[in-house]
Amino acid sequence: MRELFDEVAGQSPLDPQEAVRRTTRAPKRKRFYAKADVMEADGGFAVALDGKPIKTPSGRIVAVPSRAIADAMAAEWEAQQEHIDPTTMQMTRFANSVVDAVIDRVTLVRDDIAKYLSSDLLFYRAGYPEVLVAREAQHWDPVVFWAADELGAHFILAQGIMHVSQPDTAIAAAHEALPHDPWSVAALHVVTTLTGSALLALALHQGAREAEQVWAAAHVDEDFNTEQWGADEEVVARKAARKRDFDAAVAILRALAAVG
Repeated sequence: MRELFDEVAGQSPLDPQEAVRRTTRAPKRKRFYAKADVMEADGGFAVALDGKPIKTPSGRIVAVPSRAIADAMAAEWEAQQEHIDPTTMQMTRFANSVVDAVIDRVTLVRDDIAKYLSSDLLFYRAGYPEVLVAREAQHWDPVVFWAADELGAHFILAQGIMHVSQPDTAIAAAHEALPHDPWSVAALHVVTTLTGSALLALALHQGAREAEQVWAAAHVDEDFNTEQWGADEEVVARKAARKRDFDAAVAILRALAAVG
């Protein structure tokens, strides 16, 4: 089961798209179990396939802190047909990655999120056309102002792509606001890497922005270009895949908020 789960789960939540690429390349395995249930394990909840809890490649039981998360994982396993399709199992891949790659490295993952604060998406603005300038301001300014007012993190905005050094005090203030529990940290890392913005991830976590607002803010430029030039099928497919990973991270955060 561990070899299969390695393929299903991927190695790390730090690059969800690479996990999907690996599992897409791997040959699909036949479904080998009759039923997926939820059981209590290691102080939390785990998915059991025919009564046996799933484990990571390193042998750890994939215990999650919320029954809702475990139920969502079990539903993914139950939904598999003759063959197991790892690309449809975002919650399972996420949970495996947290247990194997984040629980023992929370500080490193927090620091990796904080690196985005040096060149966050929201800091670099278009100079033209006016409609795009206005859209960026509409979606991005409230988050930048929130960071200043609520976190004490005053960042510098720039026009174009020329790098602008951000104040150490601003980066430190936003860094301090990051959560410390591994599940929230992992979810925020996924949101950060998918959106290109640690500030958007923080705003989502602290309730300053709803999930759909965050997703829309992350794609202002992309959506504008689509309006101007039309949609490319490959781009649309990639965006849909990213959205599934984003939705899984949001579901994790919501489940944790309900528990805590």
